[in-house]
Amino acid sequence: MPKVVKQYCPKCKKHTDHEVERVKTRPRSELKAGQRRFRRATAGYGGFPRPKYEGRQKPTTKIPLRYRCKVCKKAHQKTCFRVKKFELVEA
Repeated sequence: MPKVVKQYCPKCKKHTDHEVERVKTRPRSELKAGQRRFRRATAGYGGFPRPKYEGRQKPTTKIPLRYRCKVCKKAHQKTCFRVKKFELVEA
C-alpha cells in the first residue's frame, strides 16, 4: 500500500493527502475491570475460566490503519482488509 493516499478528511471536510501508518497494539492495562476479573478467575488451582475455542482459526487478521491528514494533522482510523503480509511503499 502507498504511504500517501488521497482521501476524505472529516475535519477539513474535503479530499486531501493522508499519510498512512500501521497501528501498533499497546500493552493491555492490568487495572481494567475485565483484566482484574480474568486474573482472579485464573489464580490458584482450577482451569481456564472459559471453554477453549473449538473451530478453525482465521488464516489472516484485519489490519488497522491510521490516516493522518497533511493539511490539518488530524488522524482517523479504519480497520482495513484482511491480509497475510502488509507493507507500506513509497508511491
